[in-house]
Amino acid sequence: MTSVTRQQLTQLLNEQLQPELVQDFCPNGLQVEGENNIKRLVTGVTASQALVDAAVEGSADAILVHHGYFWKNESAVITGMKKKRLQRLLSNNINLFAYHLPLDVHPELGNNAQLGRLLGMTSWQPLPAVQPQGIVMTGQFTEAKSLESVSRQLQLALGRDVLCHAAGEQLINQVAWCTGGGQGYIDVAAAAGAQLFITGEVSEQTIHSSRELGIHFIAAGHHATERYGVKALGEWLASQTGIQVEFIDIPNPA
Repeated sequence: MTSVTRQQLTQLLNEQLQPELVQDFCPNGLQVEGENNIKRLVTGVTASQALVDAAVEGSADAILVHHGYFWKNESAVITGMKKKRLQRLLSNNINLFAYHLPLDVHPELGNNAQLGRLLGMTSWQPLPAVQPQGIVMTGQFTEAKSLESVSRQLQLALGRDVLCHAAGEQLINQVAWCTGGGQGYIDVAAAAGAQLFITGEVSEQTIHSSRELGIHFIAAGHHATERYGVKALGEWLASQTGIQVEFIDIPNPA
């Protein structure tokens, strides 16, 4: 069976995602050291206990996720839930790799790029007013669409209901989007001329912004909008290395 070393996999991921270019809220790259020779890799959105357990059951040597551990401002104490997760990884000698913002903004494999493809966009570009570049994307449909048709398209693509708020009756040409918890970017999306802003989550004030700025809004789920970047990254790794890669989706309604 084909294998790569931990160092080779780390180098390959870092060269592709360039985490050193992005200021983030967590360490990007190898977060927990395990087996040196990696034959089986599991990918998923979040390094939850359920994903770790699935990786153990599948005899994986490594896990690659979008949401890993060791976030800024969280307690450094290893107790409770954190202790159980880490203990399971360490006792089974499983590596944990995590890439947060570098995976969001990657122009080909990233979460935003993958959501753009699901929307049927043929081209898109970063909204220049927002850093890091690529955290909010904007693009145009080839033909104007109604909010109802876009929301139906997303529901079919993501396999879940979406929260939809209409700001008038206008059709949609220009769209801005940010996967995950990007609802705070609705104001800059409206300022850039978008008629619709799509993200994963919604806050109370988001709906007021939608109404008062006249921009349609869709919250399609944090987990649902961020399934596709890590899946694409895992498929790319398999093509580059020949190792076995399995994407495991742990359902999450949020």
